[in-house]
This record gives sequence, C-alpha cells and structure tokens, in this order.
Amino acid sequence: MPSEGRLARFVLLPELNLISVQKVAPGYTRYVVEKRSPGEVCTRCANFSSSVYDRRTVVVKDAPIRGVQVDLKIIKRRFYCKTCRKPFTEPVQGVFKGRRTTERFRRSLLWAYENFSDLEKVRKAYSCSTWMVYRAVYDHLKLKLKERLNYPWPSTIGIDEHFISRSKGYREFATVIVDYNNKRPRELVLGKSAGVLRAQLDYIPGRENVRNVVLDLSDTYKSFVKDFFPNARIIADKFHVLRLLVPHINRRRKQITGDQRSNPVRKLLLRAGHTLKYYERGALRDWLKNHPGLEELYDYKEALNRFYRIRGKKQAARILTRITDQMAESQLPEIKSLRRTLMKWRNEILNYFETRITNARTEGFNNVAKLIQKRSYGVKSFELYRGSSRISGYRN
Repeated sequence: MPSEGRLARFVLLPELNLISVQKVAPGYTRYVVEKRSPGEVCTRCANFSSSVYDRRTVVVKDAPIRGVQVDLKIIKRRFYCKTCRKPFTEPVQGVFKGRRTTERFRRSLLWAYENFSDLEKVRKAYSCSTWMVYRAVYDHLKLKLKERLNYPWPSTIGIDEHFISRSKGYREFATVIVDYNNKRPRELVLGKSAGVLRAQLDYIPGRENVRNVVLDLSDTYKSFVKDFFPNARIIADKFHVLRLLVPHINRRRKQITGDQRSNPVRKLLLRAGHTLKYYERGALRDWLKNHPGLEELYDYKEALNRFYRIRGKKQAARILTRITDQMAESQLPEIKSLRRTLMKWRNEILNYFETRITNARTEGFNNVAKLIQKRSYGVKSFELYRGSSRISGYRN
C-alpha cells in the first residue's frame, strides 16, 4: 500500500502542496494544503503582487478515493494590490470561486448519477445532500444546452405562440421559435410583443442568415420579423389560412343543427371536399341547398383547398386574384372579413408556393411544450419550463 504522502501527492490538485494529513473519522480523510507561488495577478487590474495581506482557510469536498471520503483544507493567501489598494484572494485551479466542491468531485458525481439509477445510493456513496446531486446535474445540463444553442440563426425558422398561464386577469403567452434546418427548438420566450422578442433574441448572432420565416397570421410577428430579420421572406402558414372560415362554418352549423358534435354534417363540412366519397358529397350538397349562407362559406373553404393544390406561384397569384374578386360581390360579413385578410397577407400567402414550407414542425414542438406544462400542473418557473421544453425538443 502506498504511504499517505505518496497517495496525497498523486490525488492533489495542480499547484497545491501537502502540509499534513488528518484522519477526521473512519473512512474520512482531510488533506491540509496550500499554494506556494511567489505571487499572484490581481483579479481587478491584472498587476502582479507578492505582498501577502493575510491567510484564510476554506474546506472543499473532493472525489472519494477507494471508498474513503476526502476533503481539502486549503490555506488561501490574500495578496495586497498596490495599484488597486485592495486585497484579493489567490485562485486555485480546479476549485471555482464560491464553490465548496472541486470540479473533480462534481465530474465524479455526474458519472455516478449517469451510471447508477438509484439516487439514494449515489448520495450516500458521496456523502452529500440530494440538493448537491441535483445542482451538479442541473449545472451540467445547463452548460450542455448552452453549448448546443451557441450557434447562429439558421436559414429557415418557424414562429408560433401558446398560452401558458393567467396572471392578474391577463393571459400570458410563450413564443416558440423552431430551427427547421436542425429540426429542433431554437428558443422559447415569455411574451409575444416585438419589444420582448427583440430583447430576448438579440444575443443570437447571424440574423442576416435567416431567409425564410413561417408564421401564423399574426400582425405582431409579421412586423417583428420584418424589422429583426432584414433578409427574411415571410411565409403565411397554409393551415392557418385554410382554417380562417372554420369557426364561421361551425357557428352557422350550430345555429341550424344545434351544438351536437355527433351530427354527421359536422364532419362532412370540415373535411376537404376531395376526400369525401361521391355519395357523401351528394348528400352534403343536397343539405346545403336549404342553407345558402352556409353553402357560400363552404364553397369558399373548398376554393381555398383547391388553391393550395396549385403548383407554381404565378398560377397561384392568378387564382388568388380570381377568388378575392369573387368575394368582393358577397354580402356575407364573414366573406368580407376573409377577403380583407387574404388581401392583407397576399404576398406572404403566395410565398408558400416557392418553398412549400408550413408551420407543422413548430406546432409539433408547441404540443411538446403544452404536454410538459400539463404534466407539471401549470408553469411555476418559466426558466425551468423553458429548459425542459428545449431539452425535450433536442431529444425528439
């Protein structure tokens, strides 16, 4: 068996010299150490100082050795800087400022946590608290996530929002931004206003890289994207456009049949016409003849479905012009509102026919975030919710 001195010299951190070895208790050893350098560089002004001001002692926990608990009693010197006229403490390699454990201990703890599923056994083996295990794991995940997210904006992103909580009578929303190139969430931001988004996303480099942004028909997001991503082409999400008439169709249908979800007419109205069987189309048309207002809404819904099956932006532009011109003759307020929306978002709608990109991937990650929220019985800490949503997205 090697002597305590030889073993100490083997396990000590760089720069430290052994003063003595103390047997604190059975299975528990303490190494009294100090750093013996001629001086240190001031942490404020970077000037060298060799004038010792005083000494202080700190005890830090180190990784176990052959089942024996180990800690280091470090006698730290404080030097006096003649330039700043203030004392400063010498740093020790392998022990971060403010920590009471060595980095070697934290790495060993992480290894045990990853290889042994029983948290209680890990805690006992390292003679530490459950909080210390969780803190080491959390810091590790936070660092890994930061490394993964430390890359510039991709060429294509999707933006969408979802409700997270109600506070003081106000509904709070979170905005999810998805990287379409790497198929993972890029960021999750509390709020949806342009000012909040700019403040939270300004740290990410490479805004000029973004060429395509897919979003729902939100004026807030549209103005933000135009200002924040100067080279981006905005694409209105296909499915949000197709759903514009669905609430109006449902409302009119309820006025006729009552609020019965089991009514077969409901499913026939909401399905795309080209997916219906010939006898279903015939039955639906016979029923709609008795309700001209609902029939007109349904016809325009089907016109939009046919519109999105077109190939080529030029032909799509001609068809969209024809549809909006026909809508101008309608007396229904729902059709007038739809026409205004289509005219307002015309360029963004037509951009779809150049890329064929939808916001389906963003909606998928939105659902992941909502599931996390549901399992957590609400959002108590947005930072924890944000981290969980992004990590879950990386796993997908």
